[in-house]
Amino acid sequence: MRESWRAIKAALLHVHSIAGLVLALLLAVIALTGAIMSFEDEIVDHLNAGIMQVAPRQAPALMPDELVARLTAAQDVGKISAVTLASDPSAAVHVRFARDERGARPSSLYVDPYDARVLGTPDGEEFFATVRKLHRWLLIPGDAKGWGRQITGVAALGLIVMLISGLVLRWPRRAGSVKMWLKPNLGLSGRGLHRSLHAVIGTWVLPVYLVMTFTGLWYSFDWYKDGVVWLLSRPQIAAAKMQPKMPTKASRAAGVSETAQPIGCDRAWAAFLHEEGGRFSKALLTLPAGPGTVIRIRSWGKDSTLDTTRDEFRVDAITGQFVSAERYSDKTLGEKTIANVLDIHRGAFLGWPGKLAFMLAAVLMPLFAVTGVLLYLSRRKLRRLAQPRLGRLVPGE
Repeated sequence: MRESWRAIKAALLHVHSIAGLVLALLLAVIALTGAIMSFEDEIVDHLNAGIMQVAPRQAPALMPDELVARLTAAQDVGKISAVTLASDPSAAVHVRFARDERGARPSSLYVDPYDARVLGTPDGEEFFATVRKLHRWLLIPGDAKGWGRQITGVAALGLIVMLISGLVLRWPRRAGSVKMWLKPNLGLSGRGLHRSLHAVIGTWVLPVYLVMTFTGLWYSFDWYKDGVVWLLSRPQIAAAKMQPKMPTKASRAAGVSETAQPIGCDRAWAAFLHEEGGRFSKALLTLPAGPGTVIRIRSWGKDSTLDTTRDEFRVDAITGQFVSAERYSDKTLGEKTIANVLDIHRGAFLGWPGKLAFMLAAVLMPLFAVTGVLLYLSRRKLRRLAQPRLGRLVPGE
């Protein structure tokens, strides 16, 4: 039995080492870029505090269509894809643009809601956009449609293998001792210190890494995402989310007309205001990217503390009629979990302490890469030293 266990541990160590050597650099890049984005919202808000607020006025704020018309008449801007409006009369309007012919997305703008005057371009936006592309897709062309997301997904699967095998390999004889599990032996040096840091600190961050990897796979593999939706949501919702989107030609054949004029937002916005009243703090209006007249409106309540705890509406821009209304409060626990995948992934569901803990865990990833490589090299050295020298026992020498 003992020999079998030794053979299993030897195989696990081999798998753990090879996976670590292959994925060490990639996992360090993914983790460090994730750490950089941990407090992105707070950093961007601080950098742009001067252009995100305006002096409230007695005059009513402009309706979306007039605001867009004044903005486009004042300067040459790209095609507007989304507008963020707020119930706070001192909040500026955030305008985002669609990608151009080259696939580049122009920088967004903050605009005065009362006269459509441009207040400025947010600092830090391009930096964090680049970091996000590196984190999710490794800057590989194609973004979400390229190979980058599959590569990061494979890295996440490899990390799961390393976490499970590492836990088995370090399982102490006194498993009930908290000290054995959680206290590194800083009195050691060399290989002993490297192993203690690698094993003990790895135990500290293991739960965080498991949460990160299992939620990160959501963004890498469609089969994983579909499986989670099927498992956690109601059958009719799961079926609707897994149904493939109808291609553009089929949409036109089904009777969806492509309007020659740009879609206006006023009727959809008025319908939303009539429905929601003063319950929302901000709302994101997303214009249809292709043919169609349905505007998606995502709204956050005044008591919302997470970006993912939002309601979502679809309103026909021509008639002002609601096509669908999906409220966060109506979701089941499983559906709320699905909605909060991003905030779970970065620890935001635990508030700023959770974000800080997840950030620190991500920052520690290079430690495991360095100590793991050092342990691998020391094992190879010990094996060489253990081998008898050739010819050492040959008579006459």
